[in-house]
Amino acid sequence: MAEAVIASEARSQIAEHGYILIPEYRPSAGIIEVANEFGTPLTPWEGGLVQTLIPREEAAPNTYSGNFGMGRFPFHTDLAHWRRPPRYLLLRCLVGYRDVPTSLIDGRRLVDAVSRDILSRAIFKPRRPRDGALALLRLFEPAADGADLLRWDEVFLRPASKVADTADTQVRDWLAKTTPLSITLFRSGDALLIDNWRMLHARSPIPPGREDRSIQRVYLGGLH
Repeated sequence: MAEAVIASEARSQIAEHGYILIPEYRPSAGIIEVANEFGTPLTPWEGGLVQTLIPREEAAPNTYSGNFGMGRFPFHTDLAHWRRPPRYLLLRCLVGYRDVPTSLIDGRRLVDAVSRDILSRAIFKPRRPRDGALALLRLFEPAADGADLLRWDEVFLRPASKVADTADTQVRDWLAKTTPLSITLFRSGDALLIDNWRMLHARSPIPPGREDRSIQRVYLGGLH
């Protein structure tokens, strides 16, 4: 019963704020069990139901670790280069530190600042083909039911139109001067559930001695 109440509260908080932090939530339970309490877990690629995020100095070039190592990750929405990115992501702490926060920015502020018109006409393309094709993607896809889709990734998306060039510059400039929220996952079981169609997130730099930071991630297609 308590889990159902928390899941209901999560829906309410995410609708209002775009995210919810649940401290030390059932630390003895597995992340799949926890994910199923909140929504419908997705397997975005074979064997990818649960991803364990550990800082790496070197990694494949088609990953954030491969591009930024222990440095700060830029603000992005996950899998923005997919035609339909996962709606939600659940981050859960295994090993965390107070001085390695996750930063969040509400994309609704970004849409208001740059304008729905520019963002909805801005056509981007993935840096690399996916499934043998380069899909053309709009940065912002408004929806009549309020489930607007905002995507952003300065690494894996490239402007593909003049309006996109304008949007790219304006988004980067706005992000550079915007103060984000700072959310710290540092206790076992700390859980952060994020609306991936609304919120942009980023990882802070990894200081020396924090290389064992370990965060589990599961994508959700919807909430209960």
